[in-house]
Amino acid sequence: MLATILLLGPMLIATTTDVARHKIYNWTTYTGILAAFGFHAIGSFLLSGRIDATRLAKLGFIPFSESLLGFAACGLVMLVSFALFRVGGGDVKLMAMVGAFVGPWQGVMIMLWTFVFGGCMGLCVLIWRVGPWRLAARTFRQLMWSLRLGHWEPLSDADRAQLQPPLFLAPCALAAVVIVQFRLIEMLH
Repeated sequence: MLATILLLGPMLIATTTDVARHKIYNWTTYTGILAAFGFHAIGSFLLSGRIDATRLAKLGFIPFSESLLGFAACGLVMLVSFALFRVGGGDVKLMAMVGAFVGPWQGVMIMLWTFVFGGCMGLCVLIWRVGPWRLAARTFRQLMWSLRLGHWEPLSDADRAQLQPPLFLAPCALAAVVIVQFRLIEMLH
C-alpha cells in the first residue's frame, strides 16, 4: 500500500502536466524511478534481515530484482510502442516508472488498462471532433472502396489529420493504477 501511495504522487503530477501542457517531464519520471528503486532496495535489505516478508508485502515492497524487471518489461513494451506507434517519450518513461514501482505482472496489467482507456478516450475524441454520423459514413465509404478495389485506399492528408487526435496517456495510466492497485475490478465480482 505504501508503494502505491508513493506512486500516486508522480502519477498525479504527470497527469496534470500532460493535460495542461501535453508533456510529461523527465524530472517527474526520473525522480519516480529512483524513488521506486530506492524503496524496493530498502525492502530487499529488510527482507535479508529478520523482518517478516508478508508484513513487507502488505506495505507494497517487492524484491529489488522484480522492480528492475518491471522497469525493463514496461519500458521495453513502451519503447516498441514509441518506435512503431508514435507514443510519446514521456509516456515510455512513465510506464517504466510504474513497472519499477509495482513489478512486471502488475505493471503489464496497468499498461494494458492504460491502452484500453487510451483507446476509448481516443475514440471518444474522434467521435467528438468528426461527429458520429460523419465518422460512420466515412468508415462505410472506405470499407466499400476497399471491397470494390480489392485493397485499402490510402486516406487523404485531411482525413488522416482528423484521425490523429492528441491522446493523454498519463490520466489513463493514473486510472489504471487506481483500478489495479486498489483491486476495483475484483470488487465487482
